[in-house]
Amino acid sequence: MHSYNVLDTEAEADFDDIVELASKICDTPVSLISLVDEGRQWFKARVGFEPQETTLDQSVCSHAILSTEFTEISDMGADPRTVDNPLFVGDPKVQFYAGANLVAPNGQVIGTLCVLDTKPRHLNDFQKQALQTLSRHVMMQLELRKKIRLEAALRAEMDHRVKNSFQTIASLLRMATRKVDDPDAKDVLALVERRFGAVASLHSELMTRDGEGTVQTVSFLTQLGKLLAAGAPESVAIMTSADEGELDVMQASAIGMIVSEFVANSIKHAFPNDQAGEITLSLRARGEDCWLLECRDSGGGHCGQVSGADSTGLGKMLMTSAAEQLNGRLEADFGAGGAVMKVSFSR
Repeated sequence: MHSYNVLDTEAEADFDDIVELASKICDTPVSLISLVDEGRQWFKARVGFEPQETTLDQSVCSHAILSTEFTEISDMGADPRTVDNPLFVGDPKVQFYAGANLVAPNGQVIGTLCVLDTKPRHLNDFQKQALQTLSRHVMMQLELRKKIRLEAALRAEMDHRVKNSFQTIASLLRMATRKVDDPDAKDVLALVERRFGAVASLHSELMTRDGEGTVQTVSFLTQLGKLLAAGAPESVAIMTSADEGELDVMQASAIGMIVSEFVANSIKHAFPNDQAGEITLSLRARGEDCWLLECRDSGGGHCGQVSGADSTGLGKMLMTSAAEQLNGRLEADFGAGGAVMKVSFSR
C-alpha cells in the first residue's frame, strides 16, 4: 500500500465522486474509501462520516480484506467479528457494512470501498456489482497516479544522466579545441560545441514540458539566449524576445542551430577586439500561419559572410540546411549598421 504514496494526501475529486456515487447507488448514508495501514485505517474519500481515520479496533475493513472479494455484514450485532466493534456499540451505532476489496495487480488487498448504514439490511445484486466495479475504478486511479510518479522519477533520472553526459562532452570539446593548432579544425570544433549547446538547451526545455513533444517559444529562446550570453564577451549584450506560442522539436532544433551560428559569427566578425555591441534575437508571429525569426547585431557587418565562424563554410551550410528544415529560406543583409538575418517559416 505504501508504494501508492496515498496515505495522508489531500482530498481529490476523482475519489470523492466515487464515494458519492457508491452512497447513492447503495442508498446508504455513509461511503468510504478505506486504506488499512499497520495501526490504523485511513479514508482517502468519505461521505457521511466525519473522522479522517480510525484505529484498527474500529475497522470492519481490516476483517473484510482477509476474506473474500466482497464482504457484507447485514447486522453487525449478529456477527462475531463486529459484535464488540466501537462503531456498533457506540455512536452512531453502525449496524450494516458492505465492502468491495481494493486489490492491487499483485493480488494484495490494501483496503475497501465500503458503505455503512445504521440499520440492518441487504444489498441487491446490482448494488453489489456496482460497488465491486467502483472499487476497481479506485484501484485504476491509484495505479495511474503510481505510474505517473514512477515515470516522473525515471524522467528526472534520465535528465540527470543526460545533463552529466552533456557536461562531459562539452568539457572534452573544449579540451580538444585548446590542443588543436589548425585554425580550420578549431573552427569546426567550436561549431560542434555551439551545436551541442543548442541541443542541451532544447533538452532542458523539453524536460520542463513533462515529456511533451513541443517547447514554448518564449522560454526556449530566453534559455538559448542565456546559454549563448554565457559564452560571449562581456562587451557584447545578447537580448531575446518572442511571441507566445509553441514549436515542435524539429523547429526548435533548427532555430537553435541558426541562432547559435549567427551569434558566434557576430562575435567573431562584427565585434572584433572586444568591441562593444549588442545582438538581438526575436521570434514573431506573422498572422496565424507564420513565424519570423530575426537576428540582428549592431556591428559593422560581416564582410559579406553569412557565417564567418569557419573558413570552410560549414557553418553557412548548416544554417542553410536548418532553414530548409523549417521550410524557410535565409535572407541576410550586411551593412555599416550591422547584420540582419531573417527566416520565415510556417507555424
